Amino acid sequence: MKLLIYILLYAAIGTLIVGAYLRRRTRLNHEAAKVMIESERSGLNEPPSLHPVVDPTRCFGSGACVRACPESALGVVNGKATLINASACIGHGACFNACPVQALSLVFGTARRGVDIPHVSAEYETNVAGVFIAGELGGMGLIRKTTEQGRQAMNAIRKRVGTHAAPLDVVIVGAGPAGISAGLSAIHHKLRYAIVEQEDSLGGAVYHYPRHKIAMTAPVKLDLVGTMKLGTEVQKEKLLAFWTDVVSETGLKVRFNERFEGLEAQRDGTFMVKTSRETLHARCVLLALGRRGTPRKLDVPGEDFAKVVYRLVDPEQYTGQDVLVVGGGDSALEAAIALGEQPAGKVTLAYRSQSFSRVKEKNRLRLDELQRNGRVQVLLSTQVKQIGDNSVLLSTPDGPRDLPNDKVIVCAGGVLPTPLLQGIGIQFETKFGRA
Repeated sequence: MKLLIYILLYAAIGTLIVGAYLRRRTRLNHEAAKVMIESERSGLNEPPSLHPVVDPTRCFGSGACVRACPESALGVVNGKATLINASACIGHGACFNACPVQALSLVFGTARRGVDIPHVSAEYETNVAGVFIAGELGGMGLIRKTTEQGRQAMNAIRKRVGTHAAPLDVVIVGAGPAGISAGLSAIHHKLRYAIVEQEDSLGGAVYHYPRHKIAMTAPVKLDLVGTMKLGTEVQKEKLLAFWTDVVSETGLKVRFNERFEGLEAQRDGTFMVKTSRETLHARCVLLALGRRGTPRKLDVPGEDFAKVVYRLVDPEQYTGQDVLVVGGGDSALEAAIALGEQPAGKVTLAYRSQSFSRVKEKNRLRLDELQRNGRVQVLLSTQVKQIGDNSVLLSTPDGPRDLPNDKVIVCAGGVLPTPLLQGIGIQFETKFGRA
């Protein structure tokens, strides 16, 4: 009799545990499906670069990949892992390593949107001899892999030096993870190098991540430094601080605010690399560019004023100022929201189209709230015509409008370097959902 009581008691406890598990699983399933539907409705279901694809015949819905994803890009829907928030995926690859049955593949592009990936050799050399590509431009978004590519590419480049005379052994374009790693390797191999970076900061695409975003999930090996072990999940700020310290301690030299504008092969096998400042003569070139490209400009009079910038770094520095944000994507809305939440000043968001189509619902709702409270003025079907010292001339549906202005933040996306590189002769392949 006592044994039967114990059996019934354990059965009841087991039933409660299983029931709680199933209820939680069902709830998470519904929540993931809701996020996926909202992502699709907002037009945010296309991943920007490297991303996971799930084999439904192998996936049994353990949720290991979901728990490993620091961006909440994955969820379990109908018992299978699914990319529910594609625009949030930046290719960490943590999900791939976490899957217990290898049901995930990391691929570029989708069936609807292809991604142009350059042809490179095992040493990261393109079809143009002496020109190498490492990092995000080559399709790889994982920081640990981009840094390794920069290191390996420089190892290949050092074997070429001495075969042709040039003032520089290598010009490295870009100071993101691949470019920093390559620069450290250049010092390690005693190469004559120059690093040109179009922006005023280290980090490349990482610098533009939102605050506290997880940027890296695995250790990275760097020449001169060794293996960087900053923890299992490294936030953007910690990683940028680490790189800043590395540059200071190693003496790595970066030419900031210098834009790469093209290169020309010479008969002796060297290259003339044109930048916004001068032309550099080098034996080899390593393109460690990101896929964000050069910020897209408005091409209007006055855009060269110092008050015009192409990203929002610290909203507090604009307190009390009249700021115009230009653009209609999430980056523009998030900039306007961050500025509108400051205690003073006037914020205007101008967008050339009639509505915001490809933005997150939470950004749309928050912007609406700030607009109702008079914190942000939204002007649709509006374009910038001229930027003055203290004002901006706008073209609106109601006619020209002169708006008092202290700062302009342009969030209009970037111009990819693909046409420039194709003009050099570098061959690309368009990938539609393939590795």
